[in-house]
Amino acid sequence: MPKTKTRTEFVCTACENVTVRWEGQCRSCSAWNTIIERRDAGRFTWLRSDVQDAVHLADASVEDLPRMSLSSGEVNRVLGGGIVPGSLVLLAGDPGIGKSTMLLQVAEEVARRYSSVFYVTGEESVSQVKMRADRLGIDGQSLYILTQTNVEEVLARLDERLPALAVIDSIQTMYDPELSSHPGNVSQIRECARRLLEWGKANNVPIILTGHVTKGGDIAGPRVLEHMVDAALYMEGDAVSSWRLLRAVKNRFGSTNEVGVLEMTGMGLRDVEDPSKSFLLDRPKGAMGSVVVPILEGNRALLVEIQALTAPSTIPTPRRVATGYDAHRLLLVCSVAMRTCGIPLSDYDIIVNVTGGLKIAEPAADLGVALAIASSFRGVPMPGDVASVGEVGLSGEIRRAPQTERRVKEAARHGLRKCLVPRNTDDIACGEESLHYQRVDTLAQAINMCLPITRHISGAAA
Repeated sequence: MPKTKTRTEFVCTACENVTVRWEGQCRSCSAWNTIIERRDAGRFTWLRSDVQDAVHLADASVEDLPRMSLSSGEVNRVLGGGIVPGSLVLLAGDPGIGKSTMLLQVAEEVARRYSSVFYVTGEESVSQVKMRADRLGIDGQSLYILTQTNVEEVLARLDERLPALAVIDSIQTMYDPELSSHPGNVSQIRECARRLLEWGKANNVPIILTGHVTKGGDIAGPRVLEHMVDAALYMEGDAVSSWRLLRAVKNRFGSTNEVGVLEMTGMGLRDVEDPSKSFLLDRPKGAMGSVVVPILEGNRALLVEIQALTAPSTIPTPRRVATGYDAHRLLLVCSVAMRTCGIPLSDYDIIVNVTGGLKIAEPAADLGVALAIASSFRGVPMPGDVASVGEVGLSGEIRRAPQTERRVKEAARHGLRKCLVPRNTDDIACGEESLHYQRVDTLAQAINMCLPITRHISGAAA
């Protein structure tokens, strides 16, 4: 049998651009010192198929593969209804966010309700996994733990038991001995994931991979894993907060607009049945600088509390600090408030915080941020039954936000009686809930309507 020809190429770990020789700077993404050597043995193939000819789409058959439904409604929501047999799912997130905890809970439930589960760990020992299982109250029946990083050995053990689910924690620790590169390299990650994908499709066994993330929040590898897997899930959350968001950035078997809300407890992750109620549970009454804003996380509307604090600055350049809100948009909102509303914020430190550890990326929270800042500056609390939705333009106008109907229905469901919306918002029926729309054209109109000046705070004048 002729020997397979080996080819050497160089690949950028940042953008995966391939060149024939090593270079200090990648020509594709301009990153420095990111090009590494990769030996391609010429045997890289994608999924094997018995079908050699093209198939007419109208004559193609669809196999009915029942999903493995989980008891967690939030996880089922993100997956599109459950785990699909033969699928390859990637779960990524920051270290310590709860990936291993979630996978151990999922593995235990599948082993208890369906069949055996194979949990492969390349980062922990069996004793460490057992300690976590004891903490979560998992007895481990029909749950097999394998500490192995050689992908060939892993596939051999999977062939022996043929489980209902396989978990690989993590893909960066796996390596193929036929490749000369180190574990965690782009070529190793791609080949190990390809072999696991091929085995899972051939045996109709779902496989869940965990992936490390870089400092920028991307999956290490760099993004080759997202192209290979059937579903890519991100677990987000603040390290000091118990809230976790499970978000799908890719899903071949469901929508990518679904977001699951979970809470980390002493017994593991549990579903949050009513996230809006939980986020507003500790909101004080009559607090200055506090505004309720309906935001969208995928297709789900959530009510969050935005807090703002203004204080005279003790340094020449006042600080603008944002937690959970884009710092550049905070500068925009402050500049518009000073220019169009006459609020002198140039000598004040401004701190904005989104409670619950959430991160807001959409501009629909601009109006709420501006109202919170004005409330703190004027020393006047916002009415407790008022929510606000709208984007702030550079000239002080309030622009429409997408899916306003979904937002205001969520506000009405939690007892809010008024919602500030842009003037050109369409009429929306809220069913049996009575919520009064207060349409505003400009930021100045919204501030003067909700926050009349009643007293003088710290020498401030609006």
